[in-house]
Amino acid sequence: MLGLAVTAHLYPRLEAERFGAGRLTKIRAQSVSGVSCRAVAERLGVPDLLRATAPPGIGQSVESLVVTERVLASVIEAVIGACYLHAGYERTAAAVVEAFQPEIATALTHPVDFKSTLQERLARRAATVEYAVDVESGPPHDRTFEVVASVGGAPVSRGAGRSKKHAEQEAARIALEALLSDAPGSPSEDELWQAG
Repeated sequence: MLGLAVTAHLYPRLEAERFGAGRLTKIRAQSVSGVSCRAVAERLGVPDLLRATAPPGIGQSVESLVVTERVLASVIEAVIGACYLHAGYERTAAAVVEAFQPEIATALTHPVDFKSTLQERLARRAATVEYAVDVESGPPHDRTFEVVASVGGAPVSRGAGRSKKHAEQEAARIALEALLSDAPGSPSEDELWQAG
């Protein structure tokens, strides 16, 4: 329901501006990502509501859950599903678009897809990037992942995040920054291309 509402909102706008399906897909994905769902949950006061309605005696567990992106995103998705069952598509879609408006606006003006950007730059030189999880840490409800990005089997960057996808995006961002800055100790653009 979340993806459908945002896509239905974006499609006519992006079509009018002659953006392709690829651009729509990226903007929609950013608009409804776990990061976006968490931001909406926090804006709507979901963590406080979860604290207030938690059964007695679970104290610390509630605190560790209400700051977790995956939990807050799941709660927002469940609320949207409940609204759909109660109020139907039209009312729920309008409410979703209103709630996610800041995230949609950010995705339209500042699209973030470091993995695609890195792959596009590498593809110009017939190189590809691969991501591998190097470290997983933390309890199951609050995992942190460290991912290594490699080009031609050679590690070029490392990123961390609360999900594998976020860690991969961070690794790609760092690799792109290295390409742009040629910072000391970072692989240069030529070294990245040669690794591929």
